[in-house]
Amino acid sequence: MRSSLETQNHNQNTQEIDLAPLLDVVFILLIFFIVTTVFVKETGVEIDKPTAVSSQDLQKNVFLLAITTDGKVMYGGTNIGISGVRSTLTQIAAKETRPLIIQADKKVTTEVLIKVMDQAKLAGIRDINIATAAGQ
Repeated sequence: MRSSLETQNHNQNTQEIDLAPLLDVVFILLIFFIVTTVFVKETGVEIDKPTAVSSQDLQKNVFLLAITTDGKVMYGGTNIGISGVRSTLTQIAAKETRPLIIQADKKVTTEVLIKVMDQAKLAGIRDINIATAAGQ
């Protein structure tokens, strides 16, 4: 009889920490940070940007277009061409107005760059920037 009483007292004195609520809180925080993170949509191509001393950082919530050395205009990894710039930007700018950043390769001709900028202006984009690499 005595041994069962000692076992019962020992079980009552031993305290365990329940980790389930802690894990729930950690997972909720993880989900919160994943949902609230701003994802920057890349253009899907590698661009050799020109350098500029007066470069400055812009906000992350922007539209990105890339112009490759062979004159392809890329949006979201798809070649939309110069003729697709206006319709694409009109559709996405109707939902939300954001600045446009054009990532043009440094070997792109000025004519192609101006055509893309004209199409963006015709689509209603007023804030157009050209991406550069920071210079010394």
